[in-house]
Amino acid sequence: MTPKLRVAVIGAGYWGPNLARNFSTSAEWTLVAICDLDRDRAQALADRVGQVEVYSNLDELLARDDIDAVAIATPARTHHAVVMAALRAGKHVVVEKPIADSRERAIDMVSEAARRGLTLMTDHTYCYTPAVLKIRELIAGGALGELLFIDSVRINLGLVQPDVDVLWDLAPHDLSIIDFVVPTGLRPASVSAHGADPLGAGKACVGYLTFLLENGGIAHVHVNWLSPTKIRRMVIGGTLRTLVWDDLNPQQRLSLYDRGVDLNQQSVDEADRRSSAISYRLGDTWSPALPEHEALTAMATEFAGSIREHRPARTDGEAGLRVLSVLEAASRSLAAAGSMSAVEQSAEQQVEVLPVEASAALAGVSR
Repeated sequence: MTPKLRVAVIGAGYWGPNLARNFSTSAEWTLVAICDLDRDRAQALADRVGQVEVYSNLDELLARDDIDAVAIATPARTHHAVVMAALRAGKHVVVEKPIADSRERAIDMVSEAARRGLTLMTDHTYCYTPAVLKIRELIAGGALGELLFIDSVRINLGLVQPDVDVLWDLAPHDLSIIDFVVPTGLRPASVSAHGADPLGAGKACVGYLTFLLENGGIAHVHVNWLSPTKIRRMVIGGTLRTLVWDDLNPQQRLSLYDRGVDLNQQSVDEADRRSSAISYRLGDTWSPALPEHEALTAMATEFAGSIREHRPARTDGEAGLRVLSVLEAASRSLAAAGSMSAVEQSAEQQVEVLPVEASAALAGVSR
C-alpha cells in the first residue's frame, strides 16, 4: 500500500478548520500539525480534529523533515511570504484563493515552485464540486457546442470587506470556474469593469465585469454585497445547448436546455444574414445526476495526485495567476471608469528544475 502523505495546515481562522477536517479524514493524507499565530486557536482546532501537534512559529514547523506538504489559509497579503518559506523548505503547497495579493508576487511563487519541482496548487474550491466537474465534462465532450456566452451572478447581503472591493472578494469564484470549464482557460486580452459604492464604504460594493472569450463569445460576471436575495447562478450558452447551474437548488443544480437559435438554418451568405429569418430550436430539458461528495475532499485528493504523479494540479499556480491577472486588470478598468484594460499574460517560465532539499533556507516568516 502507498503510504499516506503528511500535511500541516497553516492558519486556523475561517477556512483553516475546513481544510483540517478534510485532510484529517482523507485516505490520502495524515494531518500532523496546525500552525497559527494564536496558539490557543490552533490548539482548539487540533483538539477537534484529533490531537495533532500545534505550532505558533512557522520556521519551527517548516524545519520538520517529515512533512510533505502544507495547506495555507492565511490572509492574501501573507501568502507570498508563507508560500515562499514553505517552498524553500521543500514542501508542496496548496494555498487559499486568491493565490497572492499581486500578480508580481504570484509569478514569484509559481517560478519558485517550478524551479524546485514542487506542486503549487490554488484552492479554487468550487472547481471540485460535483456540479462544476460535470460542467467541465459536458463542455469538453461537446454537449454545448461552441460557447457563445457565459453569464454569472453571485449576489447576496454580504459582509463589506475591510481590505478589498466586491470584485476581489466574490469574482475569484466565478473567474476560477470559467478558467476551469473553458477548454482554453481564462485568457481574455482585456476586461471592462464597472462598480458602485452607494454606501460610501470607500470601495465598490456592486460590480460588473465583462470580457470576450477566445472564440468571440462573451462572459459577464455580476457580484454584489447589497442584495437582500442570495443568487448563485451561471448560464453557459452554446451553439447546441444552454446549461444553467443554480448552486442554491440542491434538487436540480444543473439543467440543460436543447433550445436556442438554430445557426444551421441561417443563411451562410453574409450579405443575406441580416435579412434572413432566425430559426429557433425548441427541444427537451434535462438534468444530469450528480454524485455527492464534499468539494474539499476532491481537492485534497487532487493535491495528492499531483504530488504522487509529478504533474500540475488541475487548479495549479498558473490557474491562480490567470485569475489574479484578470482581477488586477479589472481594478485598472474600475479606476478608469470602465475603460477596457489589458490583461497581462504570463509567459511560460523557462526555469531549471533543482533538486528539492528539505533543509533549504527559510524566508524567516513567523505565523
